[in-house]
Amino acid sequence: MKLHANPEYYLRGPDEDYLKGLPYEVKTVPMITLVNGGSASASEIVAGALQDHKRSVVMGSQTFGKGSVQTILPLGNNTAIKLTTARYYTPNGQSIQAKGITPDILDEADSGDDQRLREADLNRHLSSGKKAETKKADSDTEKATQKPVNKKKANKNKDKEDKTPIEFGSAEDLLLIQAMNYFKGITAPPEKKSDESDS
Repeated sequence: MKLHANPEYYLRGPDEDYLKGLPYEVKTVPMITLVNGGSASASEIVAGALQDHKRSVVMGSQTFGKGSVQTILPLGNNTAIKLTTARYYTPNGQSIQAKGITPDILDEADSGDDQRLREADLNRHLSSGKKAETKKADSDTEKATQKPVNKKKANKNKDKEDKTPIEFGSAEDLLLIQAMNYFKGITAPPEKKSDESDS
């Protein structure tokens, strides 16, 4: 069975399509979608749809790559089996399974040290289903996750950095600052704050 993002599939009952009544401004306001290696599954569906429809600029780093759907089937005696029951594709028909969403604009402030586990790192993960697509996906993923040499060298001389998560909207949230600069037409990457005092 193939399901599409058409009213006949997402509407429940004979109701009128509620998306038709959205104001024009809602459909045209500029948008940037921020993603990283922690963006998986539902967030990848949204980012891929916005990207394919050219509704939003996708900015950040390569996403997790979960293009499959699991269903939990109860077996009785408080046990169940989690079974992969579907795959999803972007509106342009691309599978993101074990590949992820490649951003339109890569995070210039990213140090390239993102060591997050991704779908492609999992044993016996599903492939994207197409051999040619898999080779391209591997190439795209490699490009999107390449570690800049100069930034890595600069980090060698620093003490171990605090690995606490960056608070969204704080002065350390360089990806958000980069996105806001993009809206303003500023293309230079945001500067990292240095805790070291000048001597």
